[in-house]
Amino acid sequence: MNSSSSVASGLQPLHRQDLAVKVLSKKEKISHLAHQEGVSRKFLYQQGNIAQLALNKAFEKEEPDHEVLYYLPVTQKWIFQLILALILICHCSYRGVIELLRDLFDYSLSIGTIHNRIKQAVQKAQKINQAQDLSPIEVALLDELFQSNRPVLTGVDAHSTYCFLLESVEHRDENTWGCHLLEAESQGLNPDYTIADAGKGIRAGQKAAWGDKPCHGDVWHILDQGETLCRNLAKKAQGAKTQREELEQKMESAKLKGQGNKLSAKLSLARKNEVILQKLASDIQILLYWLRIDILSLAGPEWSERLELMNFIIEELQFREDQAHKGIKALRTALSNQKSDLLAFAEVLDHKLRDIAQKFQISRSQVRKVCLLMKKSLSTNVYWQKWNHLYQQLSEKFLPVKEAVSEAMKSTPRASSLVENLNSRLRNYFFLRKHLNSDYLDLLRFFLNHRTFMASRKPERVGKSPTELMTGQKHPHWLELLGFELFQRA
Repeated sequence: MNSSSSVASGLQPLHRQDLAVKVLSKKEKISHLAHQEGVSRKFLYQQGNIAQLALNKAFEKEEPDHEVLYYLPVTQKWIFQLILALILICHCSYRGVIELLRDLFDYSLSIGTIHNRIKQAVQKAQKINQAQDLSPIEVALLDELFQSNRPVLTGVDAHSTYCFLLESVEHRDENTWGCHLLEAESQGLNPDYTIADAGKGIRAGQKAAWGDKPCHGDVWHILDQGETLCRNLAKKAQGAKTQREELEQKMESAKLKGQGNKLSAKLSLARKNEVILQKLASDIQILLYWLRIDILSLAGPEWSERLELMNFIIEELQFREDQAHKGIKALRTALSNQKSDLLAFAEVLDHKLRDIAQKFQISRSQVRKVCLLMKKSLSTNVYWQKWNHLYQQLSEKFLPVKEAVSEAMKSTPRASSLVENLNSRLRNYFFLRKHLNSDYLDLLRFFLNHRTFMASRKPERVGKSPTELMTGQKHPHWLELLGFELFQRA
């Protein structure tokens, strides 16, 4: 054993601490301190590391992993509401519930027991669903989705998102739709009008149940069809360009070999085809831009002018429908057949704007200008120029008129987007099940209607449920409605 090792081994703990502090302070060089104390530099570095680890540990925030936050009384009734929450909130399967209870609660449960408890909740949910008054619904959105090739009929309130219809059926024909709409009518459902896609069963069923009640067209589906057509035409135009470029490259190679004339005819045709397809894609894109921005937008001209513009779009599509793509004819046919339904929202909005003009004793054209102002972006100079111009014309009436027009536009839906949104959320539940039954759908409808929105683009919906938004009245938590008592920490 060398002398430095023997000195180091004989040092007392306090002396070691003092050396560690000197090392961490870096006031003295390690080599000078080692020579002064008669120890090795390696030993000093070791003491410094030990001290640094001790400091880190001392200043670390203590993790409350083992701290008891609160005690939870786990009873059978609490277990059963946990089962409901796992299935409805977490989209958990029955076997997933069994595994979670086994692994985290050391509690065994059978699928049969879960099924029986769910059945009890279904009976209470069905009574609540059937007792709900549907008379506040002014605009109903209707749609269909499919699960294992079996149609599911859905209906939603355009204002509150309340789901008044969710039923798995064998057929989606006139009789089926008519019967379910009449059942909803017995609960007070009597909307001013409905919005649906061009499905024949929906429209025939509504006519059979409600006679001449208007069924407006859903603008989303027709615009989506147009966007799909634009993408396909753009791909064709790009393919023609690629083909022309490849032929030009081959032409250059052939010229070097003295054989350029063999490809000249093909290249000429390729160039003509590219020009035709590029022009066609550009024309269709412009027409559909007008359709989306000028004709089917909320902020637009009067219904009669929109109809003229729609007829113009249809004529232009018909003129081009033989040019390389059958999708143009399909879109033109759809617009021709649905134009009255698609523009029905404009008549509703026109009526509301006329009422505003009468209320504030101003001209209809001034109200229309305020409506068209909504189309402009607030970040543009054009918006503020028009804003100032209208303010000078209407003076103190301008802001109240603008607010009234904005509310009129918000309360005039054009699409069944909310029911499409519901369908997308339902998919997260349906993927666990091959077959759907009325009991499960009744419970799911109850849950979706009574759970509160945690977030929404519309601030007035946050913290409220669709039922509360529809009725204007608060209600207990959905678990309390089913007879459970919510746990609260002391």
